[in-house]
Amino acid sequence: VDDLNMPAVDLYGTASPHTVMRQHLDYNHWYDRQKHTMKIVSNTQYICCMNPKAGSFTVNPRLQRHFSCFAVSNPSGEALTTIYSSMFRGHLAHGKFAPAVAKIAEPLVEVAIKLHNKVAQVFLPTAIKFHYLFNLRDLSNIFQGLHFSVAEVYKTPLQMVRLWMHESSRVYCDKLVDDKDHELFASEQLRVVREGFPDLEADKLEELNVHCHFAAGLGDGKYMCVKDWSSLQTTLEEALANYNEVNAVMDLVLFRAAMQHVCRINRILEMPRGNALLVGVGGSGKQSLSRLAASISGLETFQIALSKGYGLNELKLDLGKCFVKSGQKGQGVMFLMTDAQVSDEKFLVLINDLLASGQITDLFPDDERADIIDGVRGEVKSMGLMDTNDACWEFFIDRVRRLLKVVLCFSPVGNTLRLRARKFPALVNCTTIDWFQDWPQEALVSVSRNFIQDSEAVPLELKDAVAEFMSQVHMSVNAMSQVYLTNEKRYNYTTPKSFLEQISLYKSLLNQKATELQASMDRMENGLTKLKSTADQVDDLKEKLKAQEVELAEKNKEADALIQRVGVETEKVNKEKEIAAVEQEKVRVINEDVSAKQRSCEHDLAKAEPALVAAQEALNTLNKNNLTELKSFGSPPDIVVTVCGAVMVLFSKGKLPKDRSWKACKVMMGNVGQFLDDLLNYDKENIPKDALNEVKSKYLSNAEFDHELVKGKSLAAAGLCSWVCNIVTFYEVYCDVEPKRLALAEANAQLEAAQSKLNKIMEKIAKLDAALATLTAEFQAATDAKLKCQQEADTTAKVINLANRLVGGLASEKVRWGETVERLKLAERTLPGDVLLVTAFISYTGCFSKTYREALYNEHWVPQLTKGSKPIPATENLDPLSMLTDGAQIARWGNEGLPADRVSAENATILTSSSRWPLIIDPQEQGIKWIKERHGADLRVVRLGQKGYLDFIERAVSNGDTVLIENLGENVDPVLDNLLGRVTVKKGRAIVIGDKEVDYNRKFRLILHTKLGNPHYKPEMQAQCTLINFTVTQLGLEDQLLADVVAAERPDLQELKAKLTREQNQYMITLKELEDNLLAKLSSAEGDFLQDEALVIGLEDTKKTAQEIEEKVALAKVTEKDINTARENYRPAAARAALLYFIINELYKIHPMYQVSLKAFNVVFQRAIQVAEKDEDVIKRVQNITDTVTFNVYVYTTRGLFERDKLIFAGQMVFQILSMRGEISGKELDFLLRAPMLTNSVSPVDFLSNQSWGTVRALSQLEAFAGFDRDVEGAAKRWKKFCESEVPEKEKFPGEWKNKSSLQRLCMLRALRPDRMVYAVRLFVGEQLGERFTAGRGVEFARSYEETSRSTGVFFILSPGVNPISQVEEHGKKLGFTFDNGNYHQVSLGQGQEIVAEQALDLAAKEGHWVVLENIHLVVKWLPALEKKLEECAQDGHENFRYFLTAEPAGTPEAHIMPSGILQACIKITNEPPTGMQANVHAALDRFNQDTLEMCAKENEFKKIWFAICYFHAVVIERRKFGPMGWNRNYPFNTGDLTISINVLFNYLESNPTVPWTDLRYLFGEIMYGGHITDNLDRRLCNTYLLEYLKPEMLDQDLELAPGFCVPPPADYPEYHTYLDENIPEESPYLYGMHPNAEIDFLTTTSAHLFSTILELQPRKAGGGGGEAGQTREEVLKSLLDDILERLPEEFNMMELSGKCPPEERTPYTVVAFQECARMNKLIGEIRRSLKELDLGLKGELTITQAMEVLSDSLFLNKVPPVWEKRAYPSTKPLAMWYADLLERIKALEAWSTDFNLPTVVWLGGLFNPQSFLTAIMQQTARKNEWPLDKMCLQCEVTKKYNKEDFQSPPREGSYVCGLFMEGARWCTQTNLIQEARMKELTPPMPVLFIKAIPVDKMDARGTYDCPVFKTKERGRANEQVAVGVCPGFVWSLNLKTKVNPNKWILAGVAMLLSE
Repeated sequence: VDDLNMPAVDLYGTASPHTVMRQHLDYNHWYDRQKHTMKIVSNTQYICCMNPKAGSFTVNPRLQRHFSCFAVSNPSGEALTTIYSSMFRGHLAHGKFAPAVAKIAEPLVEVAIKLHNKVAQVFLPTAIKFHYLFNLRDLSNIFQGLHFSVAEVYKTPLQMVRLWMHESSRVYCDKLVDDKDHELFASEQLRVVREGFPDLEADKLEELNVHCHFAAGLGDGKYMCVKDWSSLQTTLEEALANYNEVNAVMDLVLFRAAMQHVCRINRILEMPRGNALLVGVGGSGKQSLSRLAASISGLETFQIALSKGYGLNELKLDLGKCFVKSGQKGQGVMFLMTDAQVSDEKFLVLINDLLASGQITDLFPDDERADIIDGVRGEVKSMGLMDTNDACWEFFIDRVRRLLKVVLCFSPVGNTLRLRARKFPALVNCTTIDWFQDWPQEALVSVSRNFIQDSEAVPLELKDAVAEFMSQVHMSVNAMSQVYLTNEKRYNYTTPKSFLEQISLYKSLLNQKATELQASMDRMENGLTKLKSTADQVDDLKEKLKAQEVELAEKNKEADALIQRVGVETEKVNKEKEIAAVEQEKVRVINEDVSAKQRSCEHDLAKAEPALVAAQEALNTLNKNNLTELKSFGSPPDIVVTVCGAVMVLFSKGKLPKDRSWKACKVMMGNVGQFLDDLLNYDKENIPKDALNEVKSKYLSNAEFDHELVKGKSLAAAGLCSWVCNIVTFYEVYCDVEPKRLALAEANAQLEAAQSKLNKIMEKIAKLDAALATLTAEFQAATDAKLKCQQEADTTAKVINLANRLVGGLASEKVRWGETVERLKLAERTLPGDVLLVTAFISYTGCFSKTYREALYNEHWVPQLTKGSKPIPATENLDPLSMLTDGAQIARWGNEGLPADRVSAENATILTSSSRWPLIIDPQEQGIKWIKERHGADLRVVRLGQKGYLDFIERAVSNGDTVLIENLGENVDPVLDNLLGRVTVKKGRAIVIGDKEVDYNRKFRLILHTKLGNPHYKPEMQAQCTLINFTVTQLGLEDQLLADVVAAERPDLQELKAKLTREQNQYMITLKELEDNLLAKLSSAEGDFLQDEALVIGLEDTKKTAQEIEEKVALAKVTEKDINTARENYRPAAARAALLYFIINELYKIHPMYQVSLKAFNVVFQRAIQVAEKDEDVIKRVQNITDTVTFNVYVYTTRGLFERDKLIFAGQMVFQILSMRGEISGKELDFLLRAPMLTNSVSPVDFLSNQSWGTVRALSQLEAFAGFDRDVEGAAKRWKKFCESEVPEKEKFPGEWKNKSSLQRLCMLRALRPDRMVYAVRLFVGEQLGERFTAGRGVEFARSYEETSRSTGVFFILSPGVNPISQVEEHGKKLGFTFDNGNYHQVSLGQGQEIVAEQALDLAAKEGHWVVLENIHLVVKWLPALEKKLEECAQDGHENFRYFLTAEPAGTPEAHIMPSGILQACIKITNEPPTGMQANVHAALDRFNQDTLEMCAKENEFKKIWFAICYFHAVVIERRKFGPMGWNRNYPFNTGDLTISINVLFNYLESNPTVPWTDLRYLFGEIMYGGHITDNLDRRLCNTYLLEYLKPEMLDQDLELAPGFCVPPPADYPEYHTYLDENIPEESPYLYGMHPNAEIDFLTTTSAHLFSTILELQPRKAGGGGGEAGQTREEVLKSLLDDILERLPEEFNMMELSGKCPPEERTPYTVVAFQECARMNKLIGEIRRSLKELDLGLKGELTITQAMEVLSDSLFLNKVPPVWEKRAYPSTKPLAMWYADLLERIKALEAWSTDFNLPTVVWLGGLFNPQSFLTAIMQQTARKNEWPLDKMCLQCEVTKKYNKEDFQSPPREGSYVCGLFMEGARWCTQTNLIQEARMKELTPPMPVLFIKAIPVDKMDARGTYDCPVFKTKERGRANEQVAVGVCPGFVWSLNLKTKVNPNKWILAGVAMLLSE
């Protein structure tokens, strides 16, 4: 069993694996817990080993007893020399090296050992350098490297020594973390070499010394030194090209450091069993360089692909694949793992096992293991080995260890790596560490120079300067990040990756801007050229116009001659046309007649058409089948025969048939087919008259001859019936038409004759027309020529006009464009410098707030650029935004909802310009609002962890969507790593997400968003994303709130302003577009563009529109000025509100629960505007709004603050408001908050301590307080009176100092009476803001409820013993929301209740119910789901839906778990009792109302006792603030105790004739309130209060509850509140029956906390630097540790002491002395052990453990380490005083144990167990007098002497004891009584006490106070382990004499302490 001491030791000092082993060793068996059987395991032997420098350093003795232990010390120097010389000589001999080389084997080994020892001594591990552990592994690694050498390469001793130097650097130096250590190592190495090899050439030793396996080129495996950097670079570039051919392309810059790391990693991979731990921040190239190194070594890289649900089993499967590939198939594999891939720390258990032994438990199931064994069996046999299963498996594992290389890439940020190294030692022990340093400035310069080498846009002479500036920027951001962290507690990291991003952004931006600049210049110049050519053309055009006018006159003459000839010919034609017209008229008349007749015929025929169609349809129903069927009827119905007869009649040609019987009919239908044809072809237009008449008269007149009737008999007969009817109808219509047809034919004949005559005439006219046309054509040609000539002349004139218009119209543009061209030419020169600044701005400033951005830009970068050692030309006062965007774009963003302040514009610009994905820090959700508005429906919004989110993202990546991942936490799912880093494969066409390859669309955009106010993202994350701090700025918020207040007060103004803003934004956009349009049109006009009238008119219109817009802009500016003047009246209210928001926004620094969203703040702000008092005067109205906003925000915020923080908030508010008004001096405020003091000040006055005097002197150095210290010293009497008054904050300051301002008086009071500052600040707040800010009255729940909505819930922050839900239930009843109504749901969260809660929320949101979720802090993992669920309910829920949450606050900020989304969405309410008696009594009275007072019949008794109990309740609650002096323990008294007590009072008064005082006091003191109390002394105190407050005399006379405050006479409910406000004295301990000193301690602490917290909340300035570096932490610890150990005495020799006093001779006193010595030994032993352990840890001889860290932290912070406290006595002292006290105790014990005689005066406080000594007094007396011990008690007499030296010998009985102090009062030696304490004398010492034992019955307790004795001021809260029911810290109770009622001292909390 290796590493026996590695298992963690639990709280009880045991380690489970040890217990399991021990059980087997003790009993030879274990129990099978599943099968409940015993498993006996025999014949087993254990061999264990462990590293005594790591792990727990202890092994359970019950286990260790089974082993023989051997200490295997490190081999001696001689042994090491022998071992390594033998190995090295063997290598040299076997490799046939030259004799000269072989000779240096011995010296080289000696040098190596010497350097190893030196390194182990010098480089010691610390908390940060935890891995500085150098052992024989390292030495062996060096010789392993030397064994790479071959004789043909290493021919000289120099080469071999240089190889050793290289190897030792790799093994030792690559572990070192900083440059200082590197330099120290290099100097030590050189020194050792020069001492060992003095004759080697020194300069050759310092030449380039990098050895690798590819120095002679790829494929040549010889290990040798590279010739120079350029050859190495060539080789590595070739390797990179080879890699990129077969893998995803890596774009690496191989600068020196990168090449060195490749060589180092490759060396490790080539080592047998070589594994690497690469440590560096994300983005420093660890993975990429490892891949390249692996590729050079021919290893396949394997990296796990994290996907949904990837866990331990999946990792085992992946490792199994690597094992099979390397062990079975013999392929080399590099297993690469990064921080991000350790999604579960248990992964490292497997990696640790793999590194340590190559074996991983349960990696393969049995069947797979068998397959592997069978797979390698052949190879095992072929090697001549036995092929047993074990041998085969060993062969497999051995090959895995040889071929599977583990490379871990971890980050050094935070404690993670250190803790992992402690838990998994193989991570450090079994790997070679390569620590990636921050890139030095030279590396940064070289990389950037390399990258911009090929950029043509950067002039050659500027390339070096640009590279240097980039490195300066990177370094300055690192420095600023430190300041940012110190001042703002915000983290920002830069990494090499972010530097590379800066360079690539610079190149792309420079090219883009250069192209844009050139295009702009070309367009402008083109436009100017066009304007110039237009002006030149005008003169030529005028000449052309003259020639055209001459030609036009000739053309007119020719045209006139032709006109005459055309006239004659036209006359002829016209005559002939007149004749033709007459004939045409005749033809027309005939034509009309014919047409009319034709229409009449057609109309009549159309009537017959339906009958014909019907007949045809009737025939269609007939076919051969149904006719055959008809024919086959034997005796058909009569009607069928009738129908057939009718057909027969119609078919008769002449004579009508007589026989129309069925038989005759059948004959007619003889041939069915023929019959059907006859029917179809019947001559329907010629029916014989006889047949027609017959059918009409005989058949058609028959009523039964109807188609429908016949259809019932026969379908065929029905068809025939229909045919007959319709044929007859048709014929009758046809007969009517016939005469008309004849008339038509005659008319047609006449028409034909007339038409013939007309045609002849028309032919003649056609000939005449042809002749005329020829003539007309000639005329037309002449006219056209004339017109063309006219047109050309007109065009020329028009062009001249257009040209003049163009040149004139664009005259102003010509000038402006000319200037712009000049400006652009200048910009071309400054472009590289301008883009450099802009790139730095985009790359680095996003994370910073405004002040830091400005500091970086204006104080670091601009001076560096323009005034540095290599200045770069740049535009003066360049605004970085001007290069990236313009007013029009910003205006567009404004219209989309981006806040109008500068920072928001910067953020939007960075977001749109950065090449990395933006990650916006957006606690107020202003950024996300803008993004959602900007992208609209195209934006895909998702949250990590929601169902199916990965599929959603994958689809978006493929579709090229824009994805917004909202509400990120501080950690992002590692699955998205490739996406965040934009790591694509397949030449950028795909990306791997999890285990899927997804098509990558170039249009894809990702935006990340977090609501966290101050997230801490790891460097890796910050390297992948551009962090943009969208946190709202105060100025930006002020403008937004101004808009809100104006919108509420003057909606007309705001609407006009908004409209103007929109219009102006639109104008800017339009103007820009018009300008571009104008240039574009002019530039793109081709050829003779003056012909293009549309173009010129378009240009004119554009120009005209531009002018109009410019006029509108000018007008709008005037209007805007007027509006702004009117709006400015309201700015004070907006400025105050913005200030308040920023104060609230910082409260999370006090407690993480204090988070308020801007949305919620806006609601409070709007509400305040509505309720503020109206006033006609604007200034008064604004003042009213400002006051109301201030108070409402104060109430809203304090409702959710703990009592201890309310004054902090009020103080911060008042200081910030006064600072804003400029009413206080920054220096004075700084003094007040810091209270600095001049050291080594000795107070010249008795009423001020040295510390206070130091503060007074510091204050006197301020201008306003000059001479203050002299005045205090000179007028000491007056100042003493002032300082010792009970309420100095209300007194007037002596002399002229009373005229100082309020703040100045606070400063003086802070120096003189720091304990009164809480009251002073409260008074100051009241004075500056009004009394209502200090009243401390709570807000009724009903009022809070009014502010809720479905999206705004209530979050109750729980306090002990308070149940706020009763208020919800009460209010719910009033509004009808109850359990009984089914619309009130209450879920108490815990295991498995999440589903119940979700169901309740779903139902409530749907139906509009109330939901109460209690104790949500118990379901940490479900909280994000709850946050999402509440957001859904807020969007889609019912209007009446409300939710109420309760949770306990976290004890520390680190333990805080509540999502900010939940906190910000809710109104937070704390339910602590308020502070101060007045507020507490008010709160107690508030629990009742007038009805309560009227419910009891005994009104006088009830009201008086009721008020007394309310006062009592306030006292017991508020007394807690006095800490242990108030109550020994902290009890959760609550309002429930009060309400139930009043109920009991009512019941008892109703059921008893008189007031049962004793019963009531018992019930209240022992049950209602006493039920909480566990300490007897506290119970006594509670009952004493009730004795004082509930007395019979209170009913008929005034009973004082406190000095000057009596129980009021019976009154109505509101009068009690009034009585309280008017009569209760100022807050002071007197109200509780205590002395004013009681609050000094707690007030001093409270006020120190108050000011330190307000100081923490003050806005900080950017910039700042560190002071002088002092001692390092390690040095401080070492000196402390040495000092303690040096002064620590030896332990008591118990054997020797026992010899002095054998057990049988020991008295009770001696027994106590022995017990004390034994306990002291334990403590001394532990101190010595732990310090020595820490000392060894600091020296590097032991690994620093958790226990050591705790110890070192305690020593450093001057605290007593917990491990010592556990074995010591209760104490409240800091470490230095505690240790001095310890030495005193040891001294006293040594004195006692020399002869064991009872000391004259025993120092009771110096004992571990003072009770045992007091018991010993009783035992000794009991033995001497033979009294029963249980009937004895202690009697205490106080002597008059304070000095123990005044006593010569111990008393005969009992003992003198000293070292006691009294708290709460003092002992007066004159009167020998307890007296009131003196002011500011907190724990006066007691004189020496004489304590003796007496029988109980002789004890006289009259006139005494039973005074408890405690060990420390902590009293019952002492950190001491005691038995159940025993009060920790309590020693005894002693009776002290008193003249006054002992109840006074009980209420005052008087006790004696054994320690100051």
